[in-house]
Amino acid sequence: MTAPLTRRTTATALGLAAALALTACGNPDDGATAEVAATPGATARTTIDTSPDRARITTDKVASLAAEVPAPIRERGTLEIADSSGSAAPLTFYATDDRTVIGVEPDLAYLVADVLGLEAHLNPVSWENIFVGLDSAKYDVGFSNITVTEERKEKYDFASYREDNLAFEARKGSGWKVTGPKDVAGRTVAVSSGTNQEKLLVEWSRTNVKAGRKPVDIKYYQNPTDTYLALRSGRIDLALGPNPTAAYHVATAGESEVVGTYSGAGATLQGLIAATTKKDSGLAKPLADALNHVIENGTYAKVLSRWGLSDEAVTESEVNPPGLPRSNK
Repeated sequence: MTAPLTRRTTATALGLAAALALTACGNPDDGATAEVAATPGATARTTIDTSPDRARITTDKVASLAAEVPAPIRERGTLEIADSSGSAAPLTFYATDDRTVIGVEPDLAYLVADVLGLEAHLNPVSWENIFVGLDSAKYDVGFSNITVTEERKEKYDFASYREDNLAFEARKGSGWKVTGPKDVAGRTVAVSSGTNQEKLLVEWSRTNVKAGRKPVDIKYYQNPTDTYLALRSGRIDLALGPNPTAAYHVATAGESEVVGTYSGAGATLQGLIAATTKKDSGLAKPLADALNHVIENGTYAKVLSRWGLSDEAVTESEVNPPGLPRSNK
């Protein structure tokens, strides 16, 4: 499947603006909800709850699927979930109490645990410690906007649950448009280390060098706040990250714009986000079956709609689908 660079920019940005914009600021009356116009100039408004006691979307246990869970996990009765504490809205972020973790990733993880008859234990950790914890069996599964890649499939199994789309974000009014490697030649671009975004950016930089153009000046920052400060101050030209977080920032901050989107697996393959487990742990198939169940019963669609991510829905969860190809050296 091909994924044109600008395929989802407008649709996702407007969807997030409708469902999410200004949630970080809260409602001045109760600090827990916010209202935003569905589109610029529109009068219809949508409210989203960011309070710590917000009700999660739930579903019933399915005994036949719960029986598929590996015995040690089933007997323990809990699903140990790793989620990145460095993520951002609407993926994973803190509610208005600054303690309770909310977002599309934990919502889907809890929904899967419901189906499998397990108590969900969410463990907010740094990005790299998700994989350290999976390797050591400290955690059973990672739900943290993890892209399926061919390299990762050597160590991990995957159960896909959302399309993976990336976005280039620039200061508002930049007039730039990113449609391919040549558009970032010589530009200073921020990206998170160890992500598939970094792999793609490095590959684009190599492509530019081979074509006689300037390489990309790649910069790394510790957290989204630092990245956006650098973008606002002009220390970087662009930031490359997950499309949902970029569109959310555009909608809430009003100081930047999405200037190009791209599949997380490259130009010829639609990237996929997946629940990630240690290879051969026996958990990937039960996770995929649980995800397919919630896709079928409609609760999956409700979760994505709540966070403005309906455009990134998949029709089926797959075990170890084709992933981001290895980089060309």
